[in-house]
Amino acid sequence: MSSSVVPAPSAFDMLCARYRKRLPDRLEDLGGPTEGTVDLPLHVAWSGRRSYSLNGARARMSLYRTVLAEGQREDLEAVLNRDLLVSQWPVLRTLVSRPLREAWEAAFPQLMGVRGASAA
Repeated sequence: MSSSVVPAPSAFDMLCARYRKRLPDRLEDLGGPTEGTVDLPLHVAWSGRRSYSLNGARARMSLYRTVLAEGQREDLEAVLNRDLLVSQWPVLRTLVSRPLREAWEAAFPQLMGVRGASAA
């Protein structure tokens, strides 16, 4: 009788799965603000900066990077805005981890088709 050993998932696969569980059902569920200031809850921004202005490209990119990495589904839907995420994705995708990027692009292939947009 042969025993088959199922290999343990890699750290990469585990991270992808963790990010997939947090994803909204649809990009349209991302109904966050497009202007003003966003104050993140402590469970998202547990160290360092918690308040971000959406008016500056760098601050907005930093906010989105933090929320994508640390936020739960409710945080993603409340803070991120679909149109801002899509327009920033070509740059933002280079600033996030590979597991996070792959989870988002696998769930929302339209993100991969966005080219030439800027962080502005």
